[in-house]
Amino acid sequence: MIFKETNYRQFPLLLIFLAGMSFFGCKEEEQVDEGLPLPVMTLKEEAAARSYQYLGSIEGVENVEIRPQVDGILEKIYVDEGDFVKKGQPLFKINSQPYMEDLKNAQATVELEKAKLRKAKTEIERLQPLIDNEVISDVRMQTTIADYEVAQSALDQAQAVAANMRINLEFTTIKAPVNGFMGRIPRSIGNVVKKTDSEPLTTLSNVHDVYVYFSMSESDYLYYERMKRDSNSKKLNPHVKLILADGSIYDKVGTIDANSGQINRSTGSIALRAKFSNPDTLLRSGNTGKIMMEQIYPNAILIPQGATTSIHDKKFVYTLNEDNTVDRKEIKIEGRSGKQYIVSDGSLSPKDRIVTSGLDKLTNGIKVKPLEQGQLLSSED
Repeated sequence: MIFKETNYRQFPLLLIFLAGMSFFGCKEEEQVDEGLPLPVMTLKEEAAARSYQYLGSIEGVENVEIRPQVDGILEKIYVDEGDFVKKGQPLFKINSQPYMEDLKNAQATVELEKAKLRKAKTEIERLQPLIDNEVISDVRMQTTIADYEVAQSALDQAQAVAANMRINLEFTTIKAPVNGFMGRIPRSIGNVVKKTDSEPLTTLSNVHDVYVYFSMSESDYLYYERMKRDSNSKKLNPHVKLILADGSIYDKVGTIDANSGQINRSTGSIALRAKFSNPDTLLRSGNTGKIMMEQIYPNAILIPQGATTSIHDKKFVYTLNEDNTVDRKEIKIEGRSGKQYIVSDGSLSPKDRIVTSGLDKLTNGIKVKPLEQGQLLSSED
């Protein structure tokens, strides 16, 4: 048997050649451009709310200044500042002695006038038989009747004075006209108080319900009125919220129940009033807060603020084509909902895809490798 001689020296060269081909083949596969890896979101319609805020001041629904209705020395203070009092509860006592004496004097005058009336009546009864028997003329009787009528009028006047004195005596005890919380009491026992004092004895606030007074510009008011009547999908929430001084939102919603009816010509604004229930009396007269009104969008398209770029006061986003190349597109912003923009109708459509970050790396036509949220987190790890 004859064996053909094999050139074993050629095997290393063959192996090197095959390895090289494999290397260049992998290299070509690695050079396939999948695009710049960036996070992408697919748009959809969802509910959103656009808010408007206005600074307001809070007052109880009944905010009553307590003033004396008679003059005198403040004798007693039955309550303290901040106390809750009920309607009819005594608050202050003014020295009543002068008014008691006035009432006694008025009552004595009433008794005197009653006696005069009885005397006039007796005179009429005495003269009547004489008139009947024509002993005296009718002129004498008419004069006597006139005296009786004068006595009756004097009695009525005396009784009115006595009634007024009785009212003044009752006014020496100042009672709560409504339920509410006591305000500051600037006077102390022994001070002289008068009906003409410019400063009240205190202010009593019924805060079971509260009013929040606020103002808005004329343009906002016109928009507000149109939104109330709007029948399309963008409607104004009939309820308003209250943001408290510490930034928290009050747990009860309110309603706007009144407005001033006129635009203030000097400020160009109109005053409105919102009413809130306050069963826990958390809110007090003098508090401040912000009224938050919301316009409801049942089917809005929302995009993150970070997904936009600005050029000359215009907003742009980068949308993805089917081949994952990007186009810069101008959009119109209608408002904000939290940290997201509400996009105006027609700017973008549901199922559109936009790049949400890394916009500084993009120009028109650049290809992007869309990253889902999970992929993005993995790449960051």
